[in-house]
Amino acid sequence: MSENKSQQSISSLPVMEHFYTIQGEGFHSGRAAYFIRIAGCDVGCVWCDVKESWNANEHQTFTTNDIVKFVTDSKTDFCVITGGEPCMYDLTELTQQLKQAGIELAIETSGCYELKGSIDWYCFSPKKFKAPVENAYQLADELKVIISHPSDFEWAESHAKKVADTCKLYLQVEWSKKERFLPLVIAYVKNNPKWKISTQTHKIMNIP
Repeated sequence: MSENKSQQSISSLPVMEHFYTIQGEGFHSGRAAYFIRIAGCDVGCVWCDVKESWNANEHQTFTTNDIVKFVTDSKTDFCVITGGEPCMYDLTELTQQLKQAGIELAIETSGCYELKGSIDWYCFSPKKFKAPVENAYQLADELKVIISHPSDFEWAESHAKKVADTCKLYLQVEWSKKERFLPLVIAYVKNNPKWKISTQTHKIMNIP
């Protein structure tokens, strides 16, 4: 899908999957949440664990009304919009309807596209494969950096310097390399306590 098409105001979105679960990462870890995984991504993270989300054309399209009903039928009060890269799309209509239904909204994004929509919690997870837009640093409530190489600590600090003082800072080990890098992350956070560790607890619990 082209950038111009994806940034248009639309009343339907390609969705890879949607499910009610427990948020496993970052600031809201442990909280019940309905996840909407929007399909389509051009960032190309080599270690991505949902590469099947990259091609939007391979997934079903749902209307905004359908998506809102999925969320509200679950009786949740919290929804996470993730991807893929959800900010490839204009989320104005979806986020407006969810907010009108009383749903608190979080988004998980690489920050490489401008946000179009109204979000309560902006989780910014920058990637080396595509540079973020400057506005992502201003919006970030949470900075979550994936650690998969020793140089990632310095890279994480370069982003931490650009977010607000109120932004929560997290380091998260790339899952397949946790045995090697988790001890390094633990030591780093002990020496740099402005950071916290984000662990993919949903994988430990064996839930989506």
